[in-house]
Amino acid sequence: MCKNNIPYRMRGSFKYIFWIFCSILFISCKETADNKNKKVFNINLDQGLTSLDPAFARNQNAIWMTNQIFNGLVQIDSNLQTVPCIAKTWQISADALTYTFNLRNDVYFQDDPIFKNGKGRKVVASDFAYSFYRLIDPKIASSGGWIFSDKVKDQQNFIALNDSTFQIKLVRPFPPFMSLLTSQYCSVVPKEVVEHYGKDFRSHPVGTGPFKFKYWKEGEILVLLKNDHYWEKDSNGFQLPYIDALKASFITDKQSGFMSFLKKDLDFYYSVDGSYRDDILTKSGKMTSKYKGKFTLRKGPYLCTEYVGILVDSTLDIVKNSPLRFKKVRQAINYSIDREKLIKYLRNGIGIPSTSGFIPKGMPGFDSATVHGYNYNPKLAAKLLVEAGYPEGKGLTEITLNTTTTYKDLIEFIQGELSAIGIKTKIDVSPSASLRDLMSKNNVNFFRGSWIADYADGENYLSMFYSKNKVPYGPNYTAFYNKAFDKLFEESYYEPNNEKRFKLYREMDQMVMDYSPVVPVFYDQSVVMLQNNISGYPMNPLSLMILKRVKKK
Repeated sequence: MCKNNIPYRMRGSFKYIFWIFCSILFISCKETADNKNKKVFNINLDQGLTSLDPAFARNQNAIWMTNQIFNGLVQIDSNLQTVPCIAKTWQISADALTYTFNLRNDVYFQDDPIFKNGKGRKVVASDFAYSFYRLIDPKIASSGGWIFSDKVKDQQNFIALNDSTFQIKLVRPFPPFMSLLTSQYCSVVPKEVVEHYGKDFRSHPVGTGPFKFKYWKEGEILVLLKNDHYWEKDSNGFQLPYIDALKASFITDKQSGFMSFLKKDLDFYYSVDGSYRDDILTKSGKMTSKYKGKFTLRKGPYLCTEYVGILVDSTLDIVKNSPLRFKKVRQAINYSIDREKLIKYLRNGIGIPSTSGFIPKGMPGFDSATVHGYNYNPKLAAKLLVEAGYPEGKGLTEITLNTTTTYKDLIEFIQGELSAIGIKTKIDVSPSASLRDLMSKNNVNFFRGSWIADYADGENYLSMFYSKNKVPYGPNYTAFYNKAFDKLFEESYYEPNNEKRFKLYREMDQMVMDYSPVVPVFYDQSVVMLQNNISGYPMNPLSLMILKRVKKK
């Protein structure tokens, strides 16, 4: 018999099992402690996420997330200046048709089983040739095809001269080209990985960025981890990024998402929805006393112009009998809107009255002293109506103003302003897709719209008024055709000097204001809310999420 009824020969085995158990417990506790020390940046993507393939980065959430995983030749800084990324230097030929990029030799793709030994290989020039051709390859059908479709002839215009030298040949000059290359569409991807996963590359992305893909359960959670082999360092030589991971939730209800932020489940929250705007902001745009000190709220310019568009081509049947065909009626509409009042009472101070043209504040070259739009002046609006033959609106037929549900309150405000000077309007509310379809066929006379910059150059906004950009293939929704405008627009393509080109842009913008095919309402602003322990989040007018320098205490 043995003590405790355990045979002696088994005691050694129990002792061994006991030590294994203790070791596992110790390791588990250590991992738990380590995980608690991990700095995770928590966000919410209330509009969902369609793809993590940069070739389909067509909406804000996809742009935000691909910007964490991928890099391009160049990137933008907070002042919207184009700065080096994987390309350390570049040269532009005298005729502005050939761009030559000299690549870094220390940039590697993130590890993936498809690579030899599972280790990410070095990025070379042929990777960019492949990645850029993907955008115009009809088999891929990328939403970013417009980036190169009218600027290069074919695949042969993307040239890898050697592993570290990449060249692009354009069919005509395009001065904003370097700015265009900062787009997330222009990220570099590894051919062997993309071709292995095929369409599933959207949910198995491999790039060179500060974060690498870990896990995505669509509609529920996305996890990105710090890329330990990321090439970029801060000014002190410390490797970026600072935080260990990014975790995104997908709460679609804005009120619920904001409540998660208040409970500190989220470190970041973007935009202030109307459902809780009054709770957070005073009418002058300041944080209410209720939340002062509880979190940080920051506002900054956002390259987005909210406007009302007017179809102006009098050869169209829809325009022939419309009073909107008269320039003085369109100018009267512009003068009739109290933009400051609209921003104060409908948007709690978020936005800037758009009284300086169609190109928004924050865009390089913007100059409110040079481009003169429309301030609130109901007396002048009434005078213009008299001159147009409609004193106090008499003789004017009712005008239909088209919008979507989301912007109904804004359009109702404009309806009231127009009514005050005698212009009667009827509001027609349509689904977004239906209104976009009408706009893309010039089948709607008076409509609410917005234009968000794809890249940081005023050409992006002026292209809406270029005659060759007719619908349905271009964005000239107002059917504004002006030979003098077109001449300046085409001249700007051959002006490499930024300041001289910006001067041409301002001249064109003034033409648009004088003719009034649009009623700019306000230049939008980004609103970002951050927990007090977060620092290093940069604001920029493109509202691009850049997390590599974010710190969390």
